[in-house]
Amino acid sequence: MTRPATPNPKQDRAGRMIPARLAALLHVVRVLLRHGRRLVETVPERAVNVEFATLAAVWGTYTLPTILIRLQRGILRAMALERYLLSRAAKGREIGFVYQRERPPAKPPAEPPEGAKDVESASKVPGSRAKPGHNESVCPPRRPAFDPDDLRIPTPEELDAEVRRRPFGRTILSICMDLAVIPGFCTGPFWNQISDTLMNYGGSFTTLFKFREHRETSFQKERDKKPDTWGFVWRHPAPETVRQVLGYMIGEPPTLDPFDPLLATAPP
Repeated sequence: MTRPATPNPKQDRAGRMIPARLAALLHVVRVLLRHGRRLVETVPERAVNVEFATLAAVWGTYTLPTILIRLQRGILRAMALERYLLSRAAKGREIGFVYQRERPPAKPPAEPPEGAKDVESASKVPGSRAKPGHNESVCPPRRPAFDPDDLRIPTPEELDAEVRRRPFGRTILSICMDLAVIPGFCTGPFWNQISDTLMNYGGSFTTLFKFREHRETSFQKERDKKPDTWGFVWRHPAPETVRQVLGYMIGEPPTLDPFDPLLATAPP
């Protein structure tokens, strides 16, 4: 009797081969998406446990409505990126690497010519107008960068346009900040995949850890107002604590516990 062929993870349902780099990124997106959906189901129930502080610290707050808004935004952004990657996969289009460019150090302002120090530009003189050809040009407003502390949820159309326009690493970075994804919550192999994604597709570790530090500071300020929370050490949780809070380490399937209906009904 002939054994059935082993499914190829780099093939879609129609049998088309998915380009290797795109398939790897799609895997990362789907693990993050599963994690986000899992959190939406479990966070409201687990927020009352003292161990929840390890997870809340990544969002910088205990406030449940704020957490749920960020979760929803992270899930919607991951879904938009998944749609875009699948559309490329259907055409057999591979994705290219995008590396962060090192910015040269800022140069000190040049000294003005002698005798020009006391001369004010037209824009600084009350009631005057800048003439055509004046050195001071009016720049169009920049598109605002992603701000994890902003609670606005973009529309599906905005998200679809965003994932097409931005480097994939920056989109993954935004998703991680909304879905509370940090190294200590992930299996080693999966965090390596996220690291590779950030390095190869325009992400920034500096930005990730800067916002992580900012949120830890905000979270500590909340805890300072709640003496009943001081007894639990939330920094650098052990894997056992993470599994107690999440039910898994990100990158591995959720633990199925027949005595826990929330875990038992978790999506695959």
